[in-house]
Amino acid sequence: MLPNHEGQSVPNVTFPTRENNEWVNVTTEALFKGKKVILFALPGAFTPTCSSTHLPRYNELAPVFAEHGVDSIICLSVNDTFVMNAWKEDQHADNILFLPDGNGEFSEGMGMLVEKAELGFGKRSWRYSMLVNDGVVEKMFIEPEEPGDPFKVSDADTMLNYVAPNAKQPARISMFTKPGCQHCSRAKAVLDTKGLKYEVIELGQSGLSYSSLAAVSGKGTTPQVFVDGERIGGADELEAWLANQ
Repeated sequence: MLPNHEGQSVPNVTFPTRENNEWVNVTTEALFKGKKVILFALPGAFTPTCSSTHLPRYNELAPVFAEHGVDSIICLSVNDTFVMNAWKEDQHADNILFLPDGNGEFSEGMGMLVEKAELGFGKRSWRYSMLVNDGVVEKMFIEPEEPGDPFKVSDADTMLNYVAPNAKQPARISMFTKPGCQHCSRAKAVLDTKGLKYEVIELGQSGLSYSSLAAVSGKGTTPQVFVDGERIGGADELEAWLANQ
């Protein structure tokens, strides 16, 4: 059974990292001392669940966590620093500190280093999240010991519900666009002015076409803006919606 370290100090580890093409040693003391920190650990950079769900949602909710006293959010994986830096760049996850536990020392100290030889991974971290206060683990959410890669409790929303159960979450905004669309540019400018984050889904990329747009929105024009799964419409409708918020 994987151990729960609530009430215990995090392992004392030094992580070799690369910053500005220089080697920089980062210690757990520097990361956790005098701070409230969320750390979530996962099996590997660039892997499907980690890239599509686990990491992006923590990055998305980072400003909400900050409003409720969290100083930093760390993503840890048993990968080297070059892989972690490349993954951060690929994910555009500027709100997250990527921590390479390349030798698995931290994961082993947490009792979370597991064997994934059947996938060709070797030893990796089990998926979990934890809230750490001044170097002491306050709360852990450990995925159940089931076959495969369970992802049920270490997600950002579960952690936010623990840290601040009444927190107001940012709207999830998605926008279908096409290259050269002036109305799309206007819709983006309106959202940027309001400081709202949004996802851009561009027709012509990754096999997306007008058929994709019509299937989702029932419309054939761009932009088409959705907020929390509800279709708002084009740039004019978006401006009207924002005026009523």
